Amino acid sequence: MSKDRNYLYYRAYLVYFGFVALMLVVLYTTIKLQINGPGGAMQMDEGELPTRVVDRLPRMGQILDHNEVPLVTSITFYDIYMDPTVVDSVVFDQQIGALAAGLNQLYPTQSSREYEAKIRKARANGMRYLLIRRKVTNQERKKLNALPIFKLGRMKGGIIDNEEVILRKKPFGNLLNRTLGYWKVNERKDTLRVGIEGAYYDFLKGEAGKEVEQRISSGWKPTGKILKDAVEGADVVTTIDKEIQEVAHSELEKQLIEMDAEHGSVILMEVRTGYVRAIANLTRTSKGKYSENFNYAIGHLEVPGSTFKLASLMAGLEDEKFKITDKVNASGYYRVGGDGMSDSNHGMGYGVITIQKAFEKSSNVILQLMNRSYKNDPELFLERLKQFGLTEKLGIDMEGEPRPKVTQLGDANWSNLSLPWMSVGYEVMQTPLQTLAFYNAVANNGQLVRPLFVEKIKRLGRVIKSFEPVVLNEEICSNHTLKILQNCLEGVMIRGTGKQLKSSLFTIAGKTGTAQLNGESGYRDQKIRSYQASFVGYFPAKKPIYSCIVVIAKPQKAYYGAAVSGTVFAEIANKIYASALQYHSAVNDPRNPIENDVPVLKVGKRQDLSYLLKNLKVPHQLNTNYEWAHGDTSNQKLQVQATKINQHKVPNVFGMSAKDAVYLLEDRGCIVQILGKGKVVHQSIQPGAPLVKGQLIYIKLN
Repeated sequence: MSKDRNYLYYRAYLVYFGFVALMLVVLYTTIKLQINGPGGAMQMDEGELPTRVVDRLPRMGQILDHNEVPLVTSITFYDIYMDPTVVDSVVFDQQIGALAAGLNQLYPTQSSREYEAKIRKARANGMRYLLIRRKVTNQERKKLNALPIFKLGRMKGGIIDNEEVILRKKPFGNLLNRTLGYWKVNERKDTLRVGIEGAYYDFLKGEAGKEVEQRISSGWKPTGKILKDAVEGADVVTTIDKEIQEVAHSELEKQLIEMDAEHGSVILMEVRTGYVRAIANLTRTSKGKYSENFNYAIGHLEVPGSTFKLASLMAGLEDEKFKITDKVNASGYYRVGGDGMSDSNHGMGYGVITIQKAFEKSSNVILQLMNRSYKNDPELFLERLKQFGLTEKLGIDMEGEPRPKVTQLGDANWSNLSLPWMSVGYEVMQTPLQTLAFYNAVANNGQLVRPLFVEKIKRLGRVIKSFEPVVLNEEICSNHTLKILQNCLEGVMIRGTGKQLKSSLFTIAGKTGTAQLNGESGYRDQKIRSYQASFVGYFPAKKPIYSCIVVIAKPQKAYYGAAVSGTVFAEIANKIYASALQYHSAVNDPRNPIENDVPVLKVGKRQDLSYLLKNLKVPHQLNTNYEWAHGDTSNQKLQVQATKINQHKVPNVFGMSAKDAVYLLEDRGCIVQILGKGKVVHQSIQPGAPLVKGQLIYIKLN
């Protein structure tokens, strides 16, 4: 009997301990899965968990303008997770409702009840890495850390907020979009280097660091252990001036809309250095809407048209084929080799005129002149174009610059028409930047410089690399020829196709260009002809500071260079001059001599003018008690005179600052829109007109 009883005891113990062992195995497996995931080894000590060393990516450097205003920067975002299993049960039950309400207030895409249910479910399932929100700003991150439960920190409140996501941001949106560019690897694993970011990515990217990651149930996560600090990317300081860039962009966009054009580009370059201060490229995306989708200025080859005539005259003068004072018969239609071309005045011609006047009027008689000069030696003409730097790339740092296309002897498409057509800007293709570089050399006394887009590279405020001006050719032509052509370019603005673009403050030298674009059936026999309007030049003419080119393709309302592109050039030049006082000393315009040293006052409130003059200790005579006044210097002394304002008529705001003009007009119930900077030079409703409250008045400043 006792043996049977002992046997029963043994069986009971065996079942009991077997059950305990089975429970331990289940517990072991469960803990193993929770800590290491499927297939992992159970290691309870944190230091013994599976780890790996990974790259810690640095923050990319910024792209800055000339004055170090950020054009491209890196914005840090955070992915927020929660480990609800570490929160004390009492704290969790007491504060989960308040946490859910706070999350709902910050991110109302889910209700408080939904947030609470999600967190409770994660806690019940032992989830240690619950996603709360992706791409949270640092300001939002601080608000999240102040919420109930989360404010207890990571170990007691469960918030995990060290998952950084760094994104590139362009603070000014579409401005300079294509020139700033990007660096990326596409789906085919091809590396795309576009614009400044692509060209200088090796500086911008910095150096990766090393950190330790740990494998937990939801995957590999950072431990915070840094083996090697990442080196932040260097900053690229460009040659771009944001203020000038905004002017160029807005003026181009305004004209594209006005002309209903397909696309356009503007480049403005510093003559002496080749530093590009502004570059804008806009393409029509829908009616009246334009965006930076392609860099036409750098990457698009097109016929230059009449702007190429400058190179033709330069070659002929250098080879002594003619003198600028020689006469030509500008009859209006010019036949060469069985084909012909007319002047823009539709065959009327200009009669017998000098070659200089033919250039100023942009007469196509130049193709006959060049054909006579070089038809027996076209290779000499082509060699001159090479000397001028018109047959090769400029070698800018950014990718995408094509080589100019110039028809050569021996090419399949070379004919007896090639040379004369080339001389007026056909059978040759250039980018706007290549055309500008040539004109810039003329402005720069013959020195051809490479256009530059970056001035220096900085890391932690220290310059690690500088980019000095690069001279491609010290002298593209003789000084004698250069002076003649500079005079011709000024003549275009005084007597020729650009005369309506004169500035009252300084002189401009430049050339208009109108080219018919090639369609599927060639230049001829197109049902609908399309044109490209150009204007290229420099200012001030006598002591050039900037060169600029404006190219507008397929305008619908007009197509001549002066009317379409020249107006953009003039607006940009005038606004730059008005806002850049440091350049005024370079202007030498005999039409505007400085008569005396008596200061000029804008129209303003008498009390403000009097206060200003007294504090600056400027000698003056106050001659009025009216609210508004102006300065009178007609007798070489400063006198403050009355400016009478009629309460029931549109006031005269000429000469006022924007602040005073807007105050005065809005005080009388008008709606005001401002164009430009400086003082008022025009108002859309004339002074003295009946005053109607709510009427819109445009005021132009300069």
